[in-house]
Amino acid sequence: MTEPNRATTGRLEGLRRRLGQAPITRHLVGGPEDQPAPSLWQGLIGSLMIMVGSWGVGWLAMTPTSLFARTTVLNPLRVEPVGVVACAILLVLGSLLLVRAWLRLGQRLEGRWGAAGPTVTRATWLWAAPLLLAFPVFSRDVYSYLSQGRLLHAGLNPYEDWISELPGWFMQGADSIWAESPSPYGPLFLLVSRAVWFVTGGSPEPSFLLFRAVSVAGLALCLWAVPRLARRFGTEPGWSVWISVANPLFAIYMIAGVHNDSLMVGLLLAGFVLIGPGSTRGRNLSGLVLVSLSIAIKPLTVIALPFAGLLMLGERPGWAARGRVWTLCLAVAAAVLVGTGAATGLWFGWIPAMLSQGDAAFPYAPFGLLGLGIGWLVDWVTGAGVRPVADVVYTLGKVAAAGFTAWLALTRRPVHPALATGLALLAAVLLAPIIQPWYLLWVLPLFAVVRRWRGWPVWTLYLLVMVLVVVGVVDQLSVAQWISLFWVRVTTAAVGLTYMVFIVFLDPKTSTLFPLTTRWRSRRHPSSPTHQEKP
Repeated sequence: MTEPNRATTGRLEGLRRRLGQAPITRHLVGGPEDQPAPSLWQGLIGSLMIMVGSWGVGWLAMTPTSLFARTTVLNPLRVEPVGVVACAILLVLGSLLLVRAWLRLGQRLEGRWGAAGPTVTRATWLWAAPLLLAFPVFSRDVYSYLSQGRLLHAGLNPYEDWISELPGWFMQGADSIWAESPSPYGPLFLLVSRAVWFVTGGSPEPSFLLFRAVSVAGLALCLWAVPRLARRFGTEPGWSVWISVANPLFAIYMIAGVHNDSLMVGLLLAGFVLIGPGSTRGRNLSGLVLVSLSIAIKPLTVIALPFAGLLMLGERPGWAARGRVWTLCLAVAAAVLVGTGAATGLWFGWIPAMLSQGDAAFPYAPFGLLGLGIGWLVDWVTGAGVRPVADVVYTLGKVAAAGFTAWLALTRRPVHPALATGLALLAAVLLAPIIQPWYLLWVLPLFAVVRRWRGWPVWTLYLLVMVLVVVGVVDQLSVAQWISLFWVRVTTAAVGLTYMVFIVFLDPKTSTLFPLTTRWRSRRHPSSPTHQEKP
């Protein structure tokens, strides 16, 4: 269904007002099958299921300052095997139901993206709201945030000292991988972590609610910035917000999972909104400050700095112009980072800490496993040791990512700055020994504001979202020691995969989004409609 002519709709609304009738709702024109409301409510139900499921299998610190660790109110969900399994199933089904609602919302709004912005924004907030009351799921990094704030509050250096140096660190809920690892976060975020520890006294529930407020602030910035960037770069704002910010991964990993990446991305995008060749000097400086604050949250976004400078210039900037804007970018970033470094007393300790990341390879990181594989092979032949060889591979990966970023910035005809930022971040992620599912959300908005995707990139993203949801649930279940984590994971994975198969192959609505399913159906039923069927 095509978008109604705006002038005609405006005249009809004027006529209806003169007749005393209700106005036409522009973004909801169409029949019952075209209305987005069912998808919004379906997604809300999915979020509520995630919330309840998190109460049974979400991460909860067992410290004496925990409000829930001292009560038995959640025992039926966290202690009894039936309650634990039910909550795990509820978590995976709710997450995939949220994915289905997102897919159906996109189907219902197809062809009407020009007026879909308010609907997509409403859906994003509606789906995120119940997750504010969820226990941390899909990750327990929020507890490492709290422990690193505790380190700084105790007068220690999170870039040099480890959370295991303080008593009771494990009871605070942090993953043991952070026990002897430097903080990967910038000085501004460590200030936030220290403030949260000071305000809450280390009590887990108030702490993760405050950190979640930081994630919500990042979500708000993204919802403000993405449509403006899309409009500026010639992409449909409603679609750009739907594919990136309304994406279930954002609500699940950033809000329910409580990640500071939300604020990192939000500050970066907001800075890009302010920066431009037609902007005033004050506006450009404000944009560079926001980009620099993003670096002070998570230093990897230093990659964006040269492209922020290119945003100030035209399509074919000369070398002198590049030199001027890059000098300005460095000056502003240095001022912001010196200020935040001085406030913490840590100065530029984040630089060696950032370069040292990657001491453990995750199953999600192909390059990390490649480095270990080459290390094992060389060790088998020469006895040189696995880790030293793997470290050489990881260093080469960092050099390759830096070289690719430099090429994007220095090429005679630069790639679009927003797209180049996304490509540079993607290279840094793919060539790193550690990768996490939510890293996809670093690059999605940057790609979405530049170009509308069609074909295989879209349905590949749909599949990737579902896979990352199921993997995230199965990998991050908090289960009591007397309950078999293995069988809870097997059960949850089986339920999740079954629902994935339904969405991709059997659901008469969503299966039309996947070309393999469409071809399979057309071979089985040559006379039946395929993807032309009205969603």
